[in-house]
Amino acid sequence: TLDQIKICAELEDETVVESKDKIPEMVSKKVDRIKDNSNERTDIDMRAKIELIRVDNRLVHGQVGVTWVNALNIDTIVVVDDETAINVFSQKMMKTIAKASNVDIRFYSIADFMQVLRHNESSQRLFVVVRDIQTVYEMFKNGLTPQTVNIGNIHYGRGRVPFNKKMYVSEVDVDEINELIDQGFNLYYQDVPGTLDEVIDKIDFERLKRVRK
Repeated sequence: TLDQIKICAELEDETVVESKDKIPEMVSKKVDRIKDNSNERTDIDMRAKIELIRVDNRLVHGQVGVTWVNALNIDTIVVVDDETAINVFSQKMMKTIAKASNVDIRFYSIADFMQVLRHNESSQRLFVVVRDIQTVYEMFKNGLTPQTVNIGNIHYGRGRVPFNKKMYVSEVDVDEINELIDQGFNLYYQDVPGTLDEVIDKIDFERLKRVRK
């Protein structure tokens, strides 16, 4: 094959082939060595690292683009949101904010992001921003390993109760938060870096409804 011819040519630089009978054996050893080297390279390749996932109904706005980017020392904001991934107008506004903060920004659907993350071999430091808890949960169901998740703004809506003044959760949110915690995710609430943060432990939704009335 062409691969064998290439390997044989490389072998000539390494040693003198004394007998044609030895070529298959030498080729086999060379292939094994290439595979071993390839595996070693894969092991030491730098992978893109998620520094933080933030849940924010507003996605990327001035607060995210300045305070969080500076605090995290990241080089790329990644917006994971099925709607924004196809909304050029929304992307344009967020690109302006990212540019002002001197970082790159990318937009993905949940499925596309998980595909890219699995095959990414860059050394990027990622700040992942999503709209809601459901997005984090879907990423987890699609293979996302446990991460640190900062919950910022989750606006009030029908069926939601206040966890605090800026975080309103539904029963579905609570179920998914609890499962993420069980799976090793670290969740906390914080509006901006430097302000008081609140570690989120498992939530009893019925109790939360009674306490927050």
